Amino acid sequence: MSEEKTTPTATATRQQVASARAFAKAHGTPVRAVVEPIGRSGARVVLVGDDGAIGDVLVPSVETGTALIDAVDDLEKSEWDSDTVGATTIGPAHRRRMGPSLLRG
Repeated sequence: MSEEKTTPTATATRQQVASARAFAKAHGTPVRAVVEPIGRSGARVVLVGDDGAIGDVLVPSVETGTALIDAVDDLEKSEWDSDTVGATTIGPAHRRRMGPSLLRG
């Protein structure tokens, strides 16, 4: 007799879905969403709003990231292609916040 093995379906939490929806509401739709694996920690869903703002939601796996995109109507699965990169707007405040360690020498 063979037993069928079922794999658990990845689902995004309510908090992850709420965060993605809040980002979409604040930064316009459609929101491009790129799922990036970050090792044992899981995955990062990078969000690029219609206004060019960048945000992210951390999830336990790439599968959960994909489930998050599927759960939020305003998210569009994307890759880091020229259109997605070109849609980002990185302002001076973000550059200062991300680069201080490089400026110290």
